[in-house]
Amino acid sequence: MPVTLKDVALRAGVSRSAVSRTFTEGASVSDKTRAKVERAARELGYHPNALASSLTTGRTKLIGLISNNFHNPLFLQVFDLFTRSLQNRGLRPLLVNLTDTTDPDQSIRLLRQYSVDGVIVASSTLSPEFAHAFQQAGLPVVHSFGRFASAPKVHVVGIDNVECGRMAARTLIARGYKRLGFLGGPATATSTIDRRKGFWEVIAETEGVSASESFASAYSFDAGRAEMLSLMRAPLCEAYFCGDDVLSIGALSALRENGIDVPGDIGIIGLNDMDMARWQLIDLTTIRQPIREIIDSSIELVVAMLDNPQRHPEARLFACEVIERGTLRPRPE
Repeated sequence: MPVTLKDVALRAGVSRSAVSRTFTEGASVSDKTRAKVERAARELGYHPNALASSLTTGRTKLIGLISNNFHNPLFLQVFDLFTRSLQNRGLRPLLVNLTDTTDPDQSIRLLRQYSVDGVIVASSTLSPEFAHAFQQAGLPVVHSFGRFASAPKVHVVGIDNVECGRMAARTLIARGYKRLGFLGGPATATSTIDRRKGFWEVIAETEGVSASESFASAYSFDAGRAEMLSLMRAPLCEAYFCGDDVLSIGALSALRENGIDVPGDIGIIGLNDMDMARWQLIDLTTIRQPIREIIDSSIELVVAMLDNPQRHPEARLFACEVIERGTLRPRPE
């Protein structure tokens, strides 16, 4: 039979309410009583029931972790870091898959059924309206990898995607490429829109450089490969900024399968610096997004909101950097 709170109380020689207070965060209990209860619990192998505790505290310690791009290997890394970091803080992630979802109402009902304490939207492609809808439903929310706004309605933690577009264009131009291509993710994704904007800003102000653009149907290997195969029906550009590492790897696959050398014939630069990008057979030059810092900051904000749900929304941006590998030709001497 499982050890109960009553068993611990009898072993410790205290009341059941004293045991309950010992295992309730913030409850008042003397050091002497706490020591006796904890010793009895260890001896009996007792572990407090999290669900029962939530009835006392009014908190489930559940954090809804929401995303929609489960085809992108980057999010295995993202979910690993998020879940471990939440668990290390005594919180429990509830993973919600919003792939192909356009209406947040169903998600709100699900999160309410589980009485989550807060929500983290971990996506650069979900509309900001999802995070706004969760907020309006009374749920503390942070949008990780979300779109920057100078006066955000909810907490946003991420990168300046417009500046990343600029960085990519400048990097390609610095290597002497004259005919550039933007191979973005879904055309309606805010991350694609912003990266495209920064890319074209630099093209517009640089003489002797031209560019074209195309869009993949998703941030996925298959979509990147399919879009590059489609582009190969016409003369290719000299180099491409693929709006995501996994798109870049799909494009590399299509090029190499058709005997096109990278970087000898075509240059490629990606974005994210996912673990796979450094693999020897890929060796992708990319723009590093500081994923761990974004996740740590997101969790810090959602934890702060548990104590202060009315905390004023803020936008936190993290700087990116170009990671030199083997898919672009060297800078001219």
